[in-house]
Amino acid sequence: MKEIERIKEAYAKRNQLARQNWYEPLNPVVYLTQQEKERKLIQLLKWAKLEPLADKKVLEIGCGSGGNLLHLIRLGFKPENLVANELLEERAFHARRTLPVVTKVMIGDASTLDMSDHSFDIVLQSTVFTSILDEEFQQKLAANIWRLVKPGGGILWYDFVYNNPNNPDVKGIPLRRIKELFPEGQIKSWRVTLAPPISRQVVKIHPALYHLFNSIPLLRTHRLCWISKQK
Repeated sequence: MKEIERIKEAYAKRNQLARQNWYEPLNPVVYLTQQEKERKLIQLLKWAKLEPLADKKVLEIGCGSGGNLLHLIRLGFKPENLVANELLEERAFHARRTLPVVTKVMIGDASTLDMSDHSFDIVLQSTVFTSILDEEFQQKLAANIWRLVKPGGGILWYDFVYNNPNNPDVKGIPLRRIKELFPEGQIKSWRVTLAPPISRQVVKIHPALYHLFNSIPLLRTHRLCWISKQK
């Protein structure tokens, strides 16, 4: 499929051009962004009444190296109830080395995952849909992951809203488009994450400025959503 090949090429190019210090965990931009995201995630889990977490089954599509699932384990999800899916083999192998042995790691296109309907309480996607430029492929992927969600469960969505003028390989997903992708879902949305170009500049002055600038909603570039499926 052309879109799959384009995505693979885009990530290969991104890996070659990546500035490693932008993703270094000790970089204030990285840990402040992650800490904010984690606080909002905890609020979401409580708001959606998903406790107890230990019995919830979760699939993450586009899991990367597995960092999101490791955080879910720290929050109380059981590793044996988690499934990681990743399109890119190199990233999937990294996830396999990172995640507990009892966590299943699947390599391949999430739009064609052959799993039973209503298999998961939560399907997690983090900055996957913005990497897909083909709207028909977006719709195909959305339909398949929606099929996998149990009634009473939902999709945990984290993705950015705006186009990136410096990266033509991604496309922002506004709330209107999320509603088009999941017309049967009930969506609760939060705006999060200070725009990275701004955060990189202000933390050079002082890390505390991240919170000050992030208090302005218009400067937040991402959307955290709970897209629930009716019972």
